[in-house]
Amino acid sequence: METLTRKDYESLADFRHHIRRFLHFSELAARGHGLEPAQHQLMLAIMGLPHGTRPRIGDLAGRLQIRHHSAVELANRLAARGYVKRHKSEDDHREVLLKLTPKGERVLRELSRHHRAELRREGPALLGALRRVMTPKDTRRRVAALPDGKRRTS
Repeated sequence: METLTRKDYESLADFRHHIRRFLHFSELAARGHGLEPAQHQLMLAIMGLPHGTRPRIGDLAGRLQIRHHSAVELANRLAARGYVKRHKSEDDHREVLLKLTPKGERVLRELSRHHRAELRREGPALLGALRRVMTPKDTRRRVAALPDGKRRTS
């Protein structure tokens, strides 16, 4: 069994801190556009499904790691506000698929631009934290914090 050191815990905590900072940014950005964070996540999941994956509630619930009925409720709220539209599959008319409306696409595009800009700003710190967590102990370089909050390796 691997022994964890104080540095291991610090690395994990730092990585979690950077993830949480980005998620906090994302939550505030969604709310700033009148959406709940989970609604934004569902819209992004619809638009960002891998090619060939049908935008069914079950698949989207899996992508968001939520229960089927929770995804249905998110879709209902988004449809009521004009962000999402349900339509029947051409292959199987019993199957209901989700699609963003032009309004939904506009809001998602705006949010996604903000998210990409934030990742460009904060991504290097997040990547550095991930590298420190993943680097085996025997190959780790010493990491020192500089007064400006950036890090230097030696």
